[in-house]
Amino acid sequence: MYHALLTRKYLTTKIMPLLASLAVMLCTGMVIVVWSVMGGFLRHLVDSGRSLVGDVVVDWPNVGFPHYDELIRRLEARPEIEAASPAIVSYALCVLPDGRKEMVMIRGIDGASFERVTGFDRALYWKPTTEPARRDTKREDPRLNPQYAGVLNNVFEAGRTLTVPAPGGVRVPAVVPGIEVTGYSRRSPLGFYSTGFGRLSPPDAAGGERWGEVFTPKDVSLTLHCVPVDSKGNILDVVSRTFPVANEFQTGVYEVDRKTVLVEFAELQRLLKMDAAGAIDAATRPGTVGVGPDGRESFVLPNVVGVSPARATTVYVRGKGEVGNAEELKAIVTEVYTKFAVDHPDAPAAGIIGIGTWRDQNRMMIAAVEKETGLVLILFSFISVTAVFLVLAIFWSMVAEKTKDIGILRALGASRSGVAWLWIRYGLAIGVVGALGGGTLAYFVVTNINEIHEWIGQTTGTFVWDPRVYYFSEIPARFKWFDASIVVVAGVLSSGIGAFVPALRAARLDPVRALRFE
Repeated sequence: MYHALLTRKYLTTKIMPLLASLAVMLCTGMVIVVWSVMGGFLRHLVDSGRSLVGDVVVDWPNVGFPHYDELIRRLEARPEIEAASPAIVSYALCVLPDGRKEMVMIRGIDGASFERVTGFDRALYWKPTTEPARRDTKREDPRLNPQYAGVLNNVFEAGRTLTVPAPGGVRVPAVVPGIEVTGYSRRSPLGFYSTGFGRLSPPDAAGGERWGEVFTPKDVSLTLHCVPVDSKGNILDVVSRTFPVANEFQTGVYEVDRKTVLVEFAELQRLLKMDAAGAIDAATRPGTVGVGPDGRESFVLPNVVGVSPARATTVYVRGKGEVGNAEELKAIVTEVYTKFAVDHPDAPAAGIIGIGTWRDQNRMMIAAVEKETGLVLILFSFISVTAVFLVLAIFWSMVAEKTKDIGILRALGASRSGVAWLWIRYGLAIGVVGALGGGTLAYFVVTNINEIHEWIGQTTGTFVWDPRVYYFSEIPARFKWFDASIVVVAGVLSSGIGAFVPALRAARLDPVRALRFE
């Protein structure tokens, strides 16, 4: 009984224990907020990294592999696999509209199947929307204006098909660059982009959408200089092609949005000479000069002996909902490909072709963020250790102050363990109050972190999290109850540890000397 009475008395009447509880609260809240923000950033990065690769990737870079269409049919026949899509991944020198030259990654994709695998439609930026950015309180984002809905729907459809309308009612191949590639679309401090591809305007008087004039002027295009290779890796030529811009995409990963250009799959296949073609008998040495039966010299013509099948460098795979582990899906894809390679000796062997998960594809970036998250948590945990020493110092002085009280308790029959437990319990009580307060404070901060940031920015005129610098329009915080509970328990235990040494000192006091203490 005296444990509860004295703990409540000391906790409610002394200012120093309350300061210790405040220190525990601040340390606990600080660690939870940091963990939540870093965890939210990592989660955002992981989700964005999957947006252009699906769950598992089959990859044979540069030269590609044949019969990819049959591999896709075999993959989609498995009940664990939702969809698969072919792609060509290569590099090109890109000439931008302002004359700059940049090396970019080009990806040839089939819009329809790529959407089933990756949810590509969500990544297309220019489309009608109803949800403004958090800071766009005046709804200045042009995508929110219903007057532009018709134009933006046309642009959205162009991005999905990677084609744009041309005179005569036909559609021609186009490209969809990352939103940071050209530099034409500029991000506003409010968190949205404003298009530099022309002025969005409502339909003209005749009711037409004038899509080619209001979004992508004829002079806005990208020129790609590519180097096609044959199935053995020999360079065939250097080819160039100028494409109009159909739309732009945003994944949330800056390096992807800055260095990637999407092209229609069949068009890039033809550009890189990876489409089906006649197989030539190399022994005939076509192009050389030979002597015919009549003794006349002539050029040796190619001897077509078969068909060289079309190639793709990559197949993206998406698993169904019940396959929660990407590694399990990777094993299934490996099994399917192993049988496929046996049936097609001209395809790369199962042991050498690259088969990896979305995490494998982004291993370096994800690993770097995970290490940084761990390092930050360790550093802040060391800072939080100060709460242990603060509790220890406060309790040490309180034991010295309450020496006479301890002597009275011992004289009335309190055991040494009882006295020690009194102070440890007192420390744990301070930890419980401080840690729960810190958890509550952290929950409020994390769930309202963008509003708090907005208020601080409006009050001081300084926005720490500028979307133009940090790329995210909002601070990516994610409060996890399990992680928060670990920190709260650690805060309680740290207070108990801080009170342990003073508790031993109190238990070892001689009751006679304690009663004589002045």
